Amino acid sequence: MTHQPKSDFLRVLIERGYYADCTDLAALDAALLRGVVPAYIGYDATAPSLHVGHLMNIMVLRWLQKCGGKPITLMGGGTTKVGDPSFRSEERPLLTPEQIDRNIEGFKSTFGKLIAYGDGPSDAIMLNNAEWLDGLNYLDFLRDIGRHFSVNRMLSFESVKSRLDREQSLSFLEFNYMILQAYDFLELNRRYGCLLQMGGSDQWGNIVNGIDLTRRVDGAEIYGLTTPLLTTSDGRKMGKSQGGAVWLNPEMLSPYEFWQFWRNTTDADVGRFLKLYTELPVEECDRLGSLGGSEINQGKVVLANEVTALLHGREAAEAAERTAREVFEAGGVGDDLPTVVLTEAQIAGGIANTALFVQAGLATSGKEAKRLFAEGGARINDEVVTEPRLMTLSELQDGLKLTAGRKRHALVRVG
Repeated sequence: MTHQPKSDFLRVLIERGYYADCTDLAALDAALLRGVVPAYIGYDATAPSLHVGHLMNIMVLRWLQKCGGKPITLMGGGTTKVGDPSFRSEERPLLTPEQIDRNIEGFKSTFGKLIAYGDGPSDAIMLNNAEWLDGLNYLDFLRDIGRHFSVNRMLSFESVKSRLDREQSLSFLEFNYMILQAYDFLELNRRYGCLLQMGGSDQWGNIVNGIDLTRRVDGAEIYGLTTPLLTTSDGRKMGKSQGGAVWLNPEMLSPYEFWQFWRNTTDADVGRFLKLYTELPVEECDRLGSLGGSEINQGKVVLANEVTALLHGREAAEAAERTAREVFEAGGVGDDLPTVVLTEAQIAGGIANTALFVQAGLATSGKEAKRLFAEGGARINDEVVTEPRLMTLSELQDGLKLTAGRKRHALVRVG
């Protein structure tokens, strides 16, 4: 990096580890120093909730706002109907317009906790690209926009090339995605003066397309910036846990389970994650990340508390820490543990202990639960379970605490 940025926003991104690449770092830095820069990140509505994989880029928008920029959260009401093929091995399942609208509703509460929306110069705005994509006339779009795209160049982008190199089908529908995303940037620049698109480094090709299109059609100078694609120090994709995606909506993942995900961070990732996912000073992040031996657990608790407080509030973070202490240190049953409530009708005639672990989300299938039993990793009320068997209503009447491994717990109650 030859240019040393002077703007607060770029200095924060580089210092905290958010920065991967920029189309023109010096020009973007100058624009940020001149005044309020509107910048957007797009979110396709493929699930009812955002997940931890989205959190780093939401933090980038949060920092943009704290440094005086204007965040634009663009909901992909239109592009979700197509599906982003970037680095995927197969086409995404197509969702109905109703499903897409429901999913977007699920996103709104999460954004509202982390970014301030309103009418001020640096207040965020939330938009939906269905507003301009749904009404496009196909022939006019081909003539006005499609003629600016070279198929040869589109085929050379790594996100597409990797799919074709593996001889995996790429539908014409998906191939259009990058044109639609490029058109989003053009529309946002025209309508809202948006100067910057940000995203993960897998979006580089799509971002560059939007910059080229806007320059060709309107002669406007706009910029792109990418964040690193994050993996944990042991090579796993960030945001995946044993139970699947780590959702940001509390209805899909309890604040306790969210807290626990961060508490289980690998030692080597603590300092890096503190810088990316909290607002603690960089020096404090480095200090906590460099703690040795069992002291590193202090850093993990701080990480879990700070991220959970940002998303779910300080009270939820403190309740989660309290529950963890009760469960791990005192061997008790914390009130905040994820809970499955079964009816007496469901238990009539008995229910398999393997089914309890599946329903509690501690195993994905009965087969996995049996393997957990065989490996000695399952406990019911702190007693090791080794064999599958039916459990009776009377055994469940007072409630059970299920444990998988050392750190995953759930309650089963009769209601």
